[in-house]
Amino acid sequence: MKLDFIDMGNLSIAAANMRGKGKDPDVTDLMPSIRARGVLVPLLVRPNCADGHFEIVAGRRRFTAVGAVAREGGAVRPIPCAILDEGDDADALEASMLENLARVQPDEVSQWEAFVALVKAGRSIEEVADSFGFDPRAVKRILALGNLLPRVRNLYRGGEIDAGTVRHLTLASKSQQKSWLALFDDEGAYCPTGHQLKAWLFGGTAIAVKHALFDVEKAKLATVSDLFGEDSFFADADAFWSAQMAAIEARRAEYLEAGWSDVVIMARGDWFRSWDHAHAGKRKGGRIYVEIRESGEVTFHEGFVTAKEAKRLSSGGADGKGGAEIAKPVRPEVSGPLNAYIDLHRHAAVRADLAGQGGVALRAMLAHVIAGADLWRVDVESQRAPKEDIAESVEGCSAEAAFDLKRRAVLEVLGFDAEAPTVTGRPMNRPPFAPLFARLLELPDPVVLEIVAVVMGETLQAGSEAVEMIGLHLGTDMRQHWLADAAFFDQLRDREVLLAIVGEVAGPEVAAANAGEKGKALKAIVSDCLAGANGRAKAEPWVPKWMAFPPSAYTTRGGVGSMASAARVAHELAAPTAPESAAEDEQPLAA
Repeated sequence: MKLDFIDMGNLSIAAANMRGKGKDPDVTDLMPSIRARGVLVPLLVRPNCADGHFEIVAGRRRFTAVGAVAREGGAVRPIPCAILDEGDDADALEASMLENLARVQPDEVSQWEAFVALVKAGRSIEEVADSFGFDPRAVKRILALGNLLPRVRNLYRGGEIDAGTVRHLTLASKSQQKSWLALFDDEGAYCPTGHQLKAWLFGGTAIAVKHALFDVEKAKLATVSDLFGEDSFFADADAFWSAQMAAIEARRAEYLEAGWSDVVIMARGDWFRSWDHAHAGKRKGGRIYVEIRESGEVTFHEGFVTAKEAKRLSSGGADGKGGAEIAKPVRPEVSGPLNAYIDLHRHAAVRADLAGQGGVALRAMLAHVIAGADLWRVDVESQRAPKEDIAESVEGCSAEAAFDLKRRAVLEVLGFDAEAPTVTGRPMNRPPFAPLFARLLELPDPVVLEIVAVVMGETLQAGSEAVEMIGLHLGTDMRQHWLADAAFFDQLRDREVLLAIVGEVAGPEVAAANAGEKGKALKAIVSDCLAGANGRAKAEPWVPKWMAFPPSAYTTRGGVGSMASAARVAHELAAPTAPESAAEDEQPLAA
């Protein structure tokens, strides 16, 4: 290497210069010094193909400042330069990067371009890391940008997308990146970013490999890695859950073989409420409760019984001598999935009616605040169904469509994303308070009440007493919101109930004539009567007794969730809320 003074006209920016691409850098901080004293720190250059001409490897900002002075009409003297040996690309790249990193921090895309060039020139990742004082993982993270389409990198370089979005895009295939860019370019489309982007890429919750209870290598399930970090995720959520549930069942068998009385596998997404349970050893009938999160994480809560059971055990049993006899369980009138079907459809109908009743919703919300409720944190009702066909039935019902129409209007009024799934914020995705409150202050009372009604509907728990009471007050008519569909008939399997329904829709004579028929034939009769098909007279609009407001049952066996809610409501309404003497002295509130 030697020092020399070179005329500005004989210098150009080298391709190896880390800032060699894009528009000229900002040199306002250098201009006063360059105007007054010229270039004091030599540029790093190397010979190029033309005789007497040199490429600038490091020092583009100083060279740019000299050019700006020349355009102003100022005197420009030859520029001091340190001349590298000819042809040493790797050394030139290192020199450029070290000089730039010591001054203005370059963007990650520029670092990626330079690191890739260094690796191609023969430097190992460890050598690159040692030269620049980087952790090797940081170098790998920057090199991971190579998995992105050039346009995505340019958007990142230009600050049009943030680091969180780029991190998740490194998980995407090239086709997914192209699809994402199409959404980015479409002003009328919702383009997911940040955490929403991860959900978009995986079609729902991203499931980390670390949560698997099974051997991932033996299972041979496809995974993708977050190349900016160290996490890996399953590419196929359905395949993961098949393997995960098989592993849970295997653990369940192990627990039972070890002598535990029972292993309760909770519905996915349900939380184990420790305050509703008490510790109990294996010999005292303790169970294992298996809590399964949507993220794939599984927790085994060992040795618990319900609080009610714990109280009975502590008192020595029902007879006080520890000899309590457990009654034979009575088969419920409806199955668990059918209960869920009933609860979800009644929930959808009530909140559809509620969406137009802001005053009622406001009062329900106030009751939530005062008395507390299972969903009051505030959480959004997930409408989780135990079977896919039930979920599809609820999603496609007219009540859900009516509610969603009102929800979209509220999203627009508040200036939220029109494709957001809820108005109510969720953890990690809640709107900031100040601008939202300012917007609400601008709105008239009737509009605010409409927003209250929709938020109340989103946070109304399916199967709760709140659904029961609000439905009764509003006079919700399920016939306006519901029609029997395939999902309903699939869950309906009790012959006694089916015969009672046949009697309702076709008449008691038809029910008596078909008393010996199988369930499939009875369902066909009900379906034909409701549709007016196969020669049967069309029945009036009909809903099962359990779904009406108020609900009732077909048998004395019980086991219907809506009936249990109605009974609790009736009991609570009948219970005195204050001593009679106090009630007599009090005056009613003004209307």
